[in-house]
Amino acid sequence: MNDWLPATAVITGGASGIGLAIAQELAARGTRVMLADLPGEKLSAAQAAIPGALAQSCNVASESEVEALATAAFDQLGTVELLLNNAGVGGPRGKLWEVDPIAARAHFDVNFWGVWNGCRAFAGRMADQQIVSAIYNTGSENSLFCAVPQTAAYIAAKHAVLGLTESLREDLPEHVHAGLIVPGWVFTAIGDARVMRNGMDAGEFARITVPQILARRRFVVSHRTNVKRIDERIDALRESYAEFGVDDDMDVRDVIARLREGR
Repeated sequence: MNDWLPATAVITGGASGIGLAIAQELAARGTRVMLADLPGEKLSAAQAAIPGALAQSCNVASESEVEALATAAFDQLGTVELLLNNAGVGGPRGKLWEVDPIAARAHFDVNFWGVWNGCRAFAGRMADQQIVSAIYNTGSENSLFCAVPQTAAYIAAKHAVLGLTESLREDLPEHVHAGLIVPGWVFTAIGDARVMRNGMDAGEFARITVPQILARRRFVVSHRTNVKRIDERIDALRESYAEFGVDDDMDVRDVIARLREGR
């Protein structure tokens, strides 16, 4: 399954949780990693824990800081063969109409625009490298269904990351792969530790998911129980289309293909 190993990797949110665990797993296989995160003791400790790792302070919500990260990465690593846009935060909680819109927008600045900024800063340069490489964005089971009630900003941002990633796949040349990492319940610092500690260990998650990254899977997954909730959504859609959908020949992609062929 492991038919590709990146020589270099840049991981945002690399000072803890999923980002750090994946960095450690990749480094153990021989990948040189650059960890990007907010400045402070966590980032320094993470760098010290991985022999040969580089570290770059970066707030992914800042377009200029992500551009600086990309410049530093290519200058210091020479190439970037794997980019993991992983940095994220927990969102404001409550019924949608009770959530402060300013807090929701600030959340999107990290969990959506942080991913956008990473893709924007790195994708063109990775395409120009002309070497096999990949961009992975960390989504969530909340990219596919509502796993945690009353977290509308988080769920909406993770759905948006799914859409961004699927669109990015079609913008990239063949040698640059793009995929979505879909964590289920993993124990990280993103939520209340009293609840989060019931989730999968981040190291175990990395051991499950890194082989999928190296196999350049479109979707990198962990918790098979997620399929139950995915099916609930898909089944409801199929029922609506079966009862109310109109038979036609207007699939948008098929129509575009015919227009391009002049038919």
